[in-house]
Amino acid sequence: MPEKNLGELYIVATPIGNLQDITLRAVEILGKIDWLLAEDTRITTRLLRRYNVKVNLKTFHEHSDEQKFSWVLERLQAGDKLALVSDAGTPGICDPGGKLVAFVRENLPETKIIPLPGASALTAVLSVAGISANQFVFLGYPPHKKGRQTFFKKIGCWEIRPIVFYESCYRFQKALDSLEENLIPEQKIFIGREVTKIYEEFFFGKIVEAKKYFTREKLKGEFVIVVE
Repeated sequence: MPEKNLGELYIVATPIGNLQDITLRAVEILGKIDWLLAEDTRITTRLLRRYNVKVNLKTFHEHSDEQKFSWVLERLQAGDKLALVSDAGTPGICDPGGKLVAFVRENLPETKIIPLPGASALTAVLSVAGISANQFVFLGYPPHKKGRQTFFKKIGCWEIRPIVFYESCYRFQKALDSLEENLIPEQKIFIGREVTKIYEEFFFGKIVEAKKYFTREKLKGEFVIVVE
């Protein structure tokens, strides 16, 4: 009996806010796969309902154990087609998607791992920042506690290239304070908040101006910060 072909793993970008920001190809593939691995199935279910896609869902997130990784291998060995999505944006950027790709590549190197590009808060904000982004440094999220001070000190040393990082609404004001401490007073920054969502807004100006602009009422959602 001939060996069954290995399955495939799709890495699928999903909208970062506006549910219309998904590619036609992504909708098509999600409707054809056997299993969809989702960071939070409740969030992903809303997207699937929007496009009337029916598929078997399985959770996969940063706390997934070895058993979940082994299950993925078993399904791929059985010839199933799987896809991985994060709650928003492109998997592998500030989420555990990279771990799964590395695991599959190491244990089933013949498996086809196929990217389906799409929405990304990083590139969306850079596209309207009005800076030369031929080269830039992306730092993800600052550490919550240990290493946070060092994180912002490094930004002060890397000013020759634009620096981009994410921050949540809970620590955004503290991030501005840290930038002010480690950069020159005239330093300008670009900030995107709630990108593609109803309350999307952008700010460009000095750090001290940003601290005045983002009042308590505006401290909601996720932020993308670009240091020129």
